[in-house]
Amino acid sequence: MHQTAQKRLFSAIQPSGAITIGNYIGAIQNWAALQQQNDCIFAIADLHAITVQQVPEILRKNSRDLVALLLACGVDCKNSILFLQSQLSYHIELMWLLSSMCYIGELSRMTQFKDKSAKKEENCNAGLMTYPVLMAADILLYQTEIVPVGADQKQHLELARNLALRFNNRYSQTFTLPEPYITSNGQAKIFSLQEPTKKMSKSDVNSLSYITLLDKKEEIIKKCKRAVTDSDNQIYFDCQNKAGISNLLTIYSAFTGKSIAEAEMQFKGVGYANFKETVGEAVAKYLAPIQERYRELVADKRYIDTVLRDGRERAGDIAYKTLRKVYKKIGFYRGE
Repeated sequence: MHQTAQKRLFSAIQPSGAITIGNYIGAIQNWAALQQQNDCIFAIADLHAITVQQVPEILRKNSRDLVALLLACGVDCKNSILFLQSQLSYHIELMWLLSSMCYIGELSRMTQFKDKSAKKEENCNAGLMTYPVLMAADILLYQTEIVPVGADQKQHLELARNLALRFNNRYSQTFTLPEPYITSNGQAKIFSLQEPTKKMSKSDVNSLSYITLLDKKEEIIKKCKRAVTDSDNQIYFDCQNKAGISNLLTIYSAFTGKSIAEAEMQFKGVGYANFKETVGEAVAKYLAPIQERYRELVADKRYIDTVLRDGRERAGDIAYKTLRKVYKKIGFYRGE
């Protein structure tokens, strides 16, 4: 039977500290599944992270810890490539070349930059405006065919496609045009436990609003017990009228594999207190083996460094071929 060729997939995540269950359901869980059918390249986007001021020691630790966590969550570094973005200068080189073809108007229309500049935030730096070009370089360097994206990243992927087309039209076919990849799991959005109409975020000042992958069992259960719901005392899915209950049902479904309908039947006639505790228990049970594996991996610094060195070499081989072609087409003299 003829096998369909695997597609090249690229995805990246910032080492910005704790990873929430929202990050896991929306992205990381899918990485483990996607690598079974695709040629996957995964990056720790530490260059993107410095658009926000970082403490050097913490950034280094977060980057290494995130590698361990991704491996614990099922990323297979033998079949997939996992590397640190900052360890390959090719990303910065291609970013500069693409920047010369990107218009200020395109960048100023980016929703995230518009939001930051409208708020007149003190750290509204040039990197916040230009990082979509770096994101385009990340993707195009690897002749990426598909990119897992959420709604907030579609605009950036469209810029990458536009820059690829612009370059191809000017210099001849060079870059593959990446397509968005929307997974079914990515549709299950996880919201704040305290404000269930807002996306769950680790930057929330209230730590009860989010659950991280490394939270202890008692912390997870406490956060679920204190989740904002309503006074109706009936458990059914209705995002508009029962946002808190619907969010907890989504979480329960995601971590048990049960459908929302099955969860509604299970909790019919059950009180909110028991429901919330059961959700917390389910999340904690699911995360326990991930946490155990993470502790083993993060303690083995030599192994993490070996994974990153191998990933850098494998990713570098692919990226260099693309960059060499780009330099030649632009007209840079490389010598004999």
